[in-house]
Amino acid sequence: MEIEIKRAYEKAQKSDGYRVLVDRVWPRGKSKEELELDEWLRDVAPSAKLRKWFCHDPAKFAEFKKEYKAELAKSGVPNELLHRAKGKKLTLVYGAKDTLHNQAVVLREYLKSLK
Repeated sequence: MEIEIKRAYEKAQKSDGYRVLVDRVWPRGKSKEELELDEWLRDVAPSAKLRKWFCHDPAKFAEFKKEYKAELAKSGVPNELLHRAKGKKLTLVYGAKDTLHNQAVVLREYLKSLK
């Protein structure tokens, strides 16, 4: 299964396959119609406490990654997500400006480790 990540501010494409918003908070200025999502999966996002602590600080990314993967390991949501997207390309949609240091990067890595 192919797993991609894409900012919510990039135009949706048919080639995106199964599109899932993986943020706990809705992206500013975007409507449901614009995002063209198959689902919004808040429960796969980092906990509010972890998200606020990280605050998209690249210096904290290594620790954030470790803690977020621990949260994912305790949850059955990643496996459910893979099951729902079965046979389709999966695109993880996120709102962060930083394309290298965000939860979608970590989630994609984690999901690929489950396959």
